[in-house]
Amino acid sequence: MAGRDLKELFRAFRGADELAFRRAANSIIEEEEARHHVALARDLRKILASGETIDIGHGDTQLVPPPTDPDQGWELATVRRPERYLANLVLRPEVRDTLREIAKEVPDWGRLEALGVPRRNRIIFYGPPGCGKTSAAEALAAELGVPLVIVRLDAIVSSYLGQTAGNLRRIFDYAAAAHWVVLFDEFDALGRERSDPSEHGEIKRVVNSFLQLLDSYAGPGMLIAATNHEETLDRGLWRRFDEVVEFPRPTVREIRSLLRRGLKHVKAEPLPIDEMGTELRGLPHAAAEATAWNAIRFAVRDARTAVTVGDLTKAVAATKRRRW
Repeated sequence: MAGRDLKELFRAFRGADELAFRRAANSIIEEEEARHHVALARDLRKILASGETIDIGHGDTQLVPPPTDPDQGWELATVRRPERYLANLVLRPEVRDTLREIAKEVPDWGRLEALGVPRRNRIIFYGPPGCGKTSAAEALAAELGVPLVIVRLDAIVSSYLGQTAGNLRRIFDYAAAAHWVVLFDEFDALGRERSDPSEHGEIKRVVNSFLQLLDSYAGPGMLIAATNHEETLDRGLWRRFDEVVEFPRPTVREIRSLLRRGLKHVKAEPLPIDEMGTELRGLPHAAAEATAWNAIRFAVRDARTAVTVGDLTKAVAATKRRRW
């Protein structure tokens, strides 16, 4: 057991710092897991989970409440049990393979670090809206068997000068307290290019704070940033991430697969899925999912038990009319 972790544990206890205590305790648990002391590590986790917690219904996993903005009292994050797995998503093979590799590496983090190889726990997803970034973060949490913590950027960004950086630090302290996946969705709201003359000094200070916190993050969980506007991100951010994953718009073949998945649980007459998928070329994953759902809605609205060609045709037309 590392003396450094024991010292941190005692300092945190003396200072009544629960987050620091949990960070040190989790580091000790990880070390016991690396030594294959599985029973001891499991018992320590159960002990650590006692006290004031939020039961999110994910097996034995429990969480301390998320931190709050000290001025407004808003919770800075929400916690939920992930329900989608990678097998449930339609992704490019290279994207799926990368995410699976990242998940498989987690139990080996200790051995990799002993060999001088850093863990991949700071990841950025980028690509057009509606192309599966948030769903992929949820699926990664499900694959790891941990909760998904979604950072509330509306609460993080404070109207009080200097408070945004303080809220960021609270989130990073919280993220370092236990095993979970922490998602910074719509990350471009925080990581704007510092050289942009239209950005004021507070945003530049926030980006600097985020870079420092990201560089020093050594928690047991995984941080994921997701953005639809990668071109607006500060150039200094990219190299801080251990993995960069692009989520492109789906191919026609993937759109057809999404339509079939969306309609597989309902009765349907023979449908021209291939033709309809071609009609949706260039649209995001979310558009294909919405098309299937609307086709079902049309059938239910007319009190029918089966989706018809007409339902799907109308759904495709509605999808193409709206903005994505």
